This record gives sequence, C-alpha cells and structure tokens, in this order.
Amino acid sequence: MKKKRTKRPLNALTGIILSIFTENPFKAYNYKQVGHLLGVKDKAGRDLVLKIIDELIEKGNLNEIRRGKYMLNPEKLEELTNIKKYITGTVDMKNTGKAYVIPDDGGDDIYIAPNNVGHALHDDIVKVFMFPKRKSHKNEGQIVEILERTKDTYVGVLELSKNFGFVITDSHNMPYDIFVPKSKTGGAVNGQKVLVKISEWPEQSNNPFGEIIEILGKPGDNDVEMKSILADYSFPLSFPPEVEKDADKISTEISSSEIKKRKDFRNTWTLTIDPLDAKDFDDAISLIKLENGNYEVGVHIADVSHYVTPGTALDNEALKRATSVYLVDRVIPMLPEVLSNQVCSLRPNEDKLTFSAVFTMNNKAEVLDQWFGKTIINSDRRFTYEEAQEIIESGTGEYSDEISILNALATILREKRFKKGSINFNSEEVKFKLDEKGKPIETYVKEQKEANHLIEEFMLLANKKVAEFIGVQKDKKTPKTFVYRIHDEPNPEKLNTFVQFLKKLGYSLNVSSRQTLASSYNNLFKRISGKGEEHMIETIAVRTMAKAEYSTDNIGHYGLAFPYYSHFTSPIRRYPDLMVHRLLERYLAGGKSAGKDAYEEMCKHSSEMERRATQAERDSVKYKQVEFLLDKKGKVFDGVISGVSKWGIFVQLIISKSEGLIRFNDLKDDFYYLDEDNYRIIGRQSGNMFRLGDKVNVLVKDVDMEKRQLDFVIVD
Repeated sequence: MKKKRTKRPLNALTGIILSIFTENPFKAYNYKQVGHLLGVKDKAGRDLVLKIIDELIEKGNLNEIRRGKYMLNPEKLEELTNIKKYITGTVDMKNTGKAYVIPDDGGDDIYIAPNNVGHALHDDIVKVFMFPKRKSHKNEGQIVEILERTKDTYVGVLELSKNFGFVITDSHNMPYDIFVPKSKTGGAVNGQKVLVKISEWPEQSNNPFGEIIEILGKPGDNDVEMKSILADYSFPLSFPPEVEKDADKISTEISSSEIKKRKDFRNTWTLTIDPLDAKDFDDAISLIKLENGNYEVGVHIADVSHYVTPGTALDNEALKRATSVYLVDRVIPMLPEVLSNQVCSLRPNEDKLTFSAVFTMNNKAEVLDQWFGKTIINSDRRFTYEEAQEIIESGTGEYSDEISILNALATILREKRFKKGSINFNSEEVKFKLDEKGKPIETYVKEQKEANHLIEEFMLLANKKVAEFIGVQKDKKTPKTFVYRIHDEPNPEKLNTFVQFLKKLGYSLNVSSRQTLASSYNNLFKRISGKGEEHMIETIAVRTMAKAEYSTDNIGHYGLAFPYYSHFTSPIRRYPDLMVHRLLERYLAGGKSAGKDAYEEMCKHSSEMERRATQAERDSVKYKQVEFLLDKKGKVFDGVISGVSKWGIFVQLIISKSEGLIRFNDLKDDFYYLDEDNYRIIGRQSGNMFRLGDKVNVLVKDVDMEKRQLDFVIVD
C-alpha cells in the first residue's frame, strides 16, 4: 500500500499556527496568545504571527470574531481538523493490548482501546472507524478491517503442557501468546526458543493459532539470541545454494578489454577510510592537485552492477534482502562474502572496478566541473578512522598533506551545509568489546570526529550531485525515472506538540521559517549536549520528523536541506544504490527512461527492509546493554534521569547508556507522586524532587534478560 504524503503548508510556522486553532476549534485567541504558545518573545516575531493570521483570514481558514480575537472558521471545521468517519494507517501495538494507529495521510496518532483492536497486530495496515472527538481528548477509534497483515512469524519460548503449548513471544509489540497444538510443535521441547508461524485466528479466540517452523535453540546462548533477532525480522540466516553457486562463478580477473572501456585512475593517489573491523570497502577517494591550484577529487564506488546483473539468483536475493544488517557481533550481508569482502571490496594495492563521481573543486570547496562514469582504481592505502584522525590532529604521518587537503575541503562543505539549513541530528552509537563467547566485557560510545566527517561530506556530495544530474532538467522536461532518497517536512501538529514540550523544559524552537527552524534545531542540540534530558529530547525530536525513505517521486531531503538527493555510495550493502548505478549507467549511454512502477515497488520494499534492519540492530544493542549488567547486580553506577512516568523514573547509565527503571515502590523514604507537566516526581512529606536531567547514583537491583529490562534503586 503506497503511503500518501501530506500536502505541505506554506512553511512550518503557518502549519503550526493553524494547528493551534484546529486543536482548539471553539476557542478564540489574540495574536499575542498565539505568539506566547509558540515561545515568540520579540516584536518582530509577534508581527510575523499577526501577518500569518491575516493571511489565514484571507484564505477563509480563520474568522475575526471580535476586534483582535480570532477563531477557526466553523465552515472549515471538517476540512481543517481532518475529521473523517474512516481513516487508514499503520498499527503501533503496545504490550498492554492497546494500540495507536499512525494515519497514512499524517496528523496525530489515533488511540485504540484494547477492546477495539480486534485481531490487528503491530505494523498491520488497517481501516479505523473514528469516534466523535470530545473536547480536550485525543483522537480515538476502532479497528474495523485489517487491510494488510505485514508479519505472521514470531520468535519466542515454547511452554509445553501435555496436550498443547504456547509460544511466549520476545516482541514487546505482541501482547498475545500463540497457541500451538501438540501436532504442530515440530519436535521442539519445553523451554526452547523457536520461530512460530501464525496459521489462523478463530473469531472467538483470544489467541492466534500457530505452528513451529524452526527450532532456534537454548535461550541465553549468544548465537541463538542473535539468530532470534534476525528471524524475528524475517532476515535469512544463510544464502540459498543457487545464490552461492552464482557468486562462485564470478571471475576475479579483470580483462584488458574491460579496462579499455574505463577511465584509468590506477596511477592516481587514492585511499579508503573505514572502521577498524570493516571488510566491505564500498568507497575510495582520490586527489590530484591541479596546476592552476584547484583540486580534482574522485569519489570511487565499488562497481557492484558489473558483477550483479538483473534476473540472476544473485540479484533476486540481493533485492529480497535489500540491505546488509549490522548486529553487535556479526554482519548479515546483502551479497555473499566472495563479493562483499573480496571481488567488490576496494582493498588496497588491488585493481578494482568502480563507478565514479569526479569533481574539480577550488579551495572554497566549490564544484567547478563534474564527471560521472565507469573507472578502474588501485587504492594506495587503507586507513582506519582512528589512523586518519591521528594524522588530521597531528598534521604528520603517511599522506598527511593529501589527508589535510581533503579534510579542509570537507570542513568547508560541512559548514556550508549547515548554513543552508541542514539539521545536525546527533545519534550515539554504542559499541561493545566481546569475549570469545560473545559476552560484552566493555562498552563505550563511538565518537564522530573529523575523519568520519571527511568521508561523510564527500559521500553526501556525490549522492547529491548524482541526483541533481538526473533530476534537474533545464528544458523543463519530465526527468527520467530515478531512485531518490527523500525526507518530508515535519508534521505541523507533531512539531507544535514538540514546541510545547520544550517550553516546559525551558527550551524553545524558532519555527518562523524552514531556515530558522533548522538553525534552531542545531542550537537546541548544542544546548542539551551532555545534559540528562539530552537523550529524551533527541528521541522526541527525531519522532517529530518524517522517516527518510526511497522513492521515484522526488520531494527533496528536508533534514539535509538538499532539493535532490540519492544513495549512490554503498551498493555492496544497499540495494537502492545498485538501482541508482544501473539507472545512471543507462542514462549516461543515452538510454530511455526506465519503467517507473517497477522501480517504485522496489523503493517501497527497500524502505521497509531498511526499517526492519534498523530495528534489528537496535534490538541487538539493547540485548548486549542488558547482558553487560547481568553479572553486575548489586553494583552502583552513575546515571542521569532520562524520563518520568506513572511507573517510576527512568535512569540512563553513563557507562553503557543502558536505561532502567526505578519503581515508585522502591523509593522507600517517602510517598512520591508524578508531576507530569514538569517532568518530575515529588515526595509528599519531604518535598524531595527527582527531575528530568538530574544526576543520580543507582544500584542494579534486577536484570531480566528475557524481557530485556533493568530495575535500579536510588543510592543516597
């Protein structure tokens, strides 16, 4: 089912102001009250609010009911408040049995009470009957039809009795145990971790019926747990024989006739910079200093499309997987190892076939000329990020001059990008050192430094320029079919909710324009850096944004502030990049536009597989974070309060970024109550307060590996 995209408002501020009136359709506001709700404090800001209100009156969206007081036009109530009898959307199921439906056409989520969920499950596409909206209540409805069941296999532990069994699933989004008849257990024994497939769900039954299709092994074993995560998201654990056979046929020799077809960069200085444990080197960068003082920078990408051709078993499997999956202790590659780690990997001192974007740049990092085409390279040196960073910081070492030039150009590109409205979303990457059995013995947060940014900026440049090359048509003709990486604007209602949330914490966002909003986001991230509320605010900030996805319909990339953007630089591990390579080669040769529908279907599939891979990777990190503390019960750690709820307060440990709960009944010194509006709890007798962002010392009380949950207690 194709996702509908929301119609964009004039700008973010217009959308937010309108949402203030639509969320309170029977309340009148003056422009100062609206400005106050937005956190606008200066005269210029209030004047802008008044100007937008006047524009909304001209369009008939608002009425001036008396001098200086404005209200939603009642004739536009249904149109603007998006009140519909039925909507379609995606189920976000909770383990309590209640759910929320995320509408296809944007807007606030719809609450579904447990008795109105029917037999819908997490991620199902459903039709919802909307209840009449009550004042000050959120949207609520009832699921009346399941349009698409997106998942029917689950991982869990089998509990077996004499005549039947139940599978207790690992998923926090699955509130039902799955009933398994004795004849459908597949030889599994009590207590084993299994993969179960739902076969039916009788109308009057509270539980779905299923059959066990794979026995995974003993719970708690590292290999079993990692395989369980992959199986739960339907990622295959091995390649089919016909795919391995296809891969083994590929020749590692490069013929002289193939070399003649390509631009030869083998004598041009070239390097790769990758993580220490990487084996699939997708990209390399070359540098030539020209006589006129300019630079030629080549971004060379593994030419996977030369080896993986459409219609083969190898290509079909790559499309099915759509992405490589990076768990804590292993990689599940999109392509067999002979390709991903050997034939296509841009290893040093080996001739490699590449598809390149070559730029002539001046010392201001301005692109003066560009060229795209098939090439052959021979990388001079493979650097780790740590090695390259040491050279950047010291200014000495092998190829220090070349690396310094590339770093200087990348720094300018990065500064320009942020000035033009790119948002610097911070995401902490938690890493582990594991023993021989896969048990975490050390954990740390991976830092992004200049060496990372160097590679990132040139990859962004190549991705952007390739997309512009196809997408920008000077003669106003319809662009040829292409695969874009798109990112829609934030939903105005969600953005408004976020603005109000920030106000309570003493922060603000300037939403007067797209440019100021991006700058305001970046300033916010700087202000909260290192504070207790950092994780919570960043998480909610990301949720206000649309998800990036692949599409043949270009709407630009909001987060990067690029009107045209694609993915060209990682075809070893992302199928959309392979599609981009094939299309670019076709169009460089003068070929006609490819069929849009087929490529759109592949884009949709790739977006879904990317989402699954991201969640699987997060689940593996979460598992290791909990496992790291398994032998540390009774020990005390530093942490910060990262959230408050009706169950207690959440604390994130400094050492591992693990998050655990301090339950109210474990706070023995007083009876505490929740002050939800101010994100704190208060002792009724003592007045003691625990607030979001407070630093605390906690003792690890309990570690539940099955539920992946941690319980802490406060240490004075």
